[in-house]
Amino acid sequence: MTVRLDLPREAGSVPAVRRLLRSTLAVLRVDRESGADLELAITEACANVIHHASGTENFEVVLEVAEDRCAIDVRDDGVGFDPAAVGAPGTATERGRGLFLIKALAENVRMHSAPRRGSLIHFEKSFA
Repeated sequence: MTVRLDLPREAGSVPAVRRLLRSTLAVLRVDRESGADLELAITEACANVIHHASGTENFEVVLEVAEDRCAIDVRDDGVGFDPAAVGAPGTATERGRGLFLIKALAENVRMHSAPRRGSLIHFEKSFA
């Protein structure tokens, strides 16, 4: 199943995406640990867009869910960022933890961003 959502860049979009993902994974009887990992990862990816993708009003989420895996793309047309410049999070601030968490919770994490052309983060999770 593939679901493509065009969402407003606002905080209310995050719980809507989480609920859709949770419902989809429940129908497929995905184990709770994998589902929780994906919920946290998609929450962080969407929150990053909301907080950092200035210059755009919307963003896109694509969920590709199969019986044995889930792939997620979160894309925006904002100002972009340098993925190589995002290091490990520090202890003095909560900034920078989103990408770190996504990398820890998901597989095949890829990021692409270009100035004034937006950003894409792709991640996957295989199920037992």
